[in-house]
Amino acid sequence: MTAPTGEPLDGNDGRTAPAPPRRRDAARSRELLTRAALELFAERGYDRTTTREIGERAGVDPALIARYFGGKTQLYLATVKRELGAEAPADLLEEERLRTLLVRLTQRGPGPSFQSAVLPGDNTEVQQASRAYLYERMVHPLRERFTTEGVDRPQLRAELAAAAFAGVILARSSGAFAELAAADPEELLPLLHDLLAASRPT
Repeated sequence: MTAPTGEPLDGNDGRTAPAPPRRRDAARSRELLTRAALELFAERGYDRTTTREIGERAGVDPALIARYFGGKTQLYLATVKRELGAEAPADLLEEERLRTLLVRLTQRGPGPSFQSAVLPGDNTEVQQASRAYLYERMVHPLRERFTTEGVDRPQLRAELAAAAFAGVILARSSGAFAELAAADPEELLPLLHDLLAASRPT
């Protein structure tokens, strides 16, 4: 079909007009950014991870972090929210729960919630979200166990056990204690269980 002048209407010398560029899949971009952020925050911590690195890991323009999340802080909070959305776990004194965490954290290293909640930092909003994660996933299940068992000061004992666990995980990751870092999870499991169980009276 041509215009009155005889020129093709598609403006492409009679060839089929090029397809318009695909619209960006916002949901997929958000997912890729969130996944990349989880990996990088776990590897490097919140402060040492840049939005440019997150975008490169995701294969997405890093400028979209601001568009979809509002900034790096909000993206981090989104990763914590995702973790909190999982089903409430068993407490750390349940052997299978402890084994699962120990193996996963040995393979991946401590996640951003461990690092930001336990180590000093200057981002209060991030630290608050991280602490909320640790309380939800580790402290509260232990407190409920200790309360049910009639243990004295269940909240303090639950926090003590969670802090001991976080400290062991961070120490293994840092390599500061050579034998601890090199220990196989199955070898470490009964020792760590005994350490955590010491937070409650027998």
